[in-house]
Amino acid sequence: MTTALKPGWSKPSTILFASEFPANEKAFSLALAQTAEFDAELILFHAHDSLDLPPADTSAMRLYEYAAARAERRRLEPLVDRAKALGVRCKTVVRPGPAGDEILAFLHERRIDRVIMGTHTSGRTGKVLVGSVAEAVLSAANVPVCIVGPNVDQDTSTSSDARKILCDVSRQETQGVLANFCAEMASRQNASLILQRVIPPQRRAELLAGRTIEQVEAELPPLVSPRLKRNLKVRSKVLVGDPAEELLVRSRAEQADLIVLGAQPASHFALVSRAATDYKVLAYAHCPVVTLSPALLAGCGVPEEARHPTENYLAGVF
Repeated sequence: MTTALKPGWSKPSTILFASEFPANEKAFSLALAQTAEFDAELILFHAHDSLDLPPADTSAMRLYEYAAARAERRRLEPLVDRAKALGVRCKTVVRPGPAGDEILAFLHERRIDRVIMGTHTSGRTGKVLVGSVAEAVLSAANVPVCIVGPNVDQDTSTSSDARKILCDVSRQETQGVLANFCAEMASRQNASLILQRVIPPQRRAELLAGRTIEQVEAELPPLVSPRLKRNLKVRSKVLVGDPAEELLVRSRAEQADLIVLGAQPASHFALVSRAATDYKVLAYAHCPVVTLSPALLAGCGVPEEARHPTENYLAGVF
């Protein structure tokens, strides 16, 4: 499999912060920290509701959109001032229309290396309430997306220093892409890397195929290219259990600064039950989560069948 990783994914030159009102403070703090660290440009992107007028009222539409854009830009000015106070190069982009659609359209128009956005949850289900916006971006973005959930520690969100990265390599077909993407980030930030594979109990015999846990663990570090592994501390961990729970528990135990996983549109069952692994991780992770979308993975050579697992207990992530 060809691993076509782009340098900007691990060392971004342009970061897009998807802003709502009020802005997610933890997500914006992380965006400021990362743009400052990488000497990148920060794009403050906001999409607002458009006016539903008949075709004959195109002039009225233009006037409304102009006035609305000016008003939305004024609301972004406090964020711009904070960025400029830190010496961060910053510009605002305001567009009418659905936020998810507009973000994805902008990613194809302009070279963006990373998207940072926040989420919040409600009730016991841990449902991600950014809803259609997050789902659209997570499933179709052509660049890595960094999600800052409601349980992210404040000190983690205000620092761009990822000292320890936990990478989920539970799906064999995507292991190489994820491992080397994380290794690139870890090497640039002088961080340690943990490659974790979680085997569902119901597939233990099938996936181990007569091997021991220790033997499977030994197969993970060689996924990282020798060029990156020379100056990188790589550890591996193979567990049997629920993928989401094991990621969350291990990230706490290791005091990870970042979790990286591959996102996947969940099955119908998982969407209804909110049982999808990525929803759980985004809702409860104590640190930011970077996701690689199916669209991005496709560009890295991941075959279509590997990006559409049928098991409900793995829906949402691989």
